[in-house]
Amino acid sequence: MAVSRFLVLPLLALGLAASGCTRITNSQGYVADEELLASVQPGVDNKQSVQKALGRPTNMGQWDDNVWYYVSRNTAQLAFRRPTPKAQNVLIVKFAPDGTVSEVSRRGLEQVADISPDKNKTPTLGRETGIIEDLFGNIGQVGGIPGGGGPPQ
Repeated sequence: MAVSRFLVLPLLALGLAASGCTRITNSQGYVADEELLASVQPGVDNKQSVQKALGRPTNMGQWDDNVWYYVSRNTAQLAFRRPTPKAQNVLIVKFAPDGTVSEVSRRGLEQVADISPDKNKTPTLGRETGIIEDLFGNIGQVGGIPGGGGPPQ
């Protein structure tokens, strides 16, 4: 009986440790149906028909409401590590000023940018200041103090 207890505890610990290394997959965004995506045709469809077929877009253009984005992404990660993208699909629907579809295009994982900032210092344009100037540099710069900043007279 004692031998089996010594065998079960290490196997249980090994099983728990191995379960912590399980790959976690995650799907985010728009769930695409290829038949519906293929049904959107330039010159034929308009905003209402696209919204009826595909639903509301994930995002609209920041400066132009005539560009709709349908975004989906699949990621994977191990335990507590950072998720990495494994697949991405972006459907871009552009509309003419009259509301008809002018262009339909796709982008994939090749458009994902990996940004790795420097851990110690991020370079910026401009001058470098020391700790004394950081602490005392604003003295006299607040409006209302004689000789300080404020509106010109």
